[in-house]
Amino acid sequence: MKTSPIQPPRSAHDRLLDAASTLFYSDGITATGIDTIVKRAGVAKKSLYNNFSSKAELVAAYLEARHAEWLVLYEARLRQATTPRDRVMAVFMAYEDHAEHAYERGFRGCGLLNAAAELPAGDPGRAVVRGHKEQVEALLAQHVGDMLGADPQRSAQLAHHLAFLLEGAMARAGLEGRSDCLRQARDLAAAMLEAS
Repeated sequence: MKTSPIQPPRSAHDRLLDAASTLFYSDGITATGIDTIVKRAGVAKKSLYNNFSSKAELVAAYLEARHAEWLVLYEARLRQATTPRDRVMAVFMAYEDHAEHAYERGFRGCGLLNAAAELPAGDPGRAVVRGHKEQVEALLAQHVGDMLGADPQRSAQLAHHLAFLLEGAMARAGLEGRSDCLRQARDLAAAMLEAS
């Protein structure tokens, strides 16, 4: 007889963050109230404030979790890459993997950009989103630089173009609710790299 391992109970913190992540992505940050998050997490309202000082802190944790989630996908793709070109493609493929995730109400595009669109100018959450996008472009620049050699200006310019291509494809994929645009962007990126 096969037995399943006993899972330790998930903390209220994790349940709240999971509930908020699903709801913020599906319904938006503004449209998601604290009561809805607490109900979905199956915890008392007091637990929310014992783990997060405010909804803003919960939003910040959500944004950090989205960033970490993408990094895990990227690192998995990077482990399979053997050349600098493959490493550039790993960035694009991590975005495809993110789009192919089984979202509760379907794929709606980049959760970080969706959140940034709801946050006012100057909100710390927007800085988290910008940091993520800058890190993605820096990864592209590093891999393009490894490919092209000793022309950092050319590498940075190509990486900038690739980052714009990737973000445009992600926005369009979110509107269409599927990853086709991301695969097309990867093909365009490969052609750009070949032409360089």
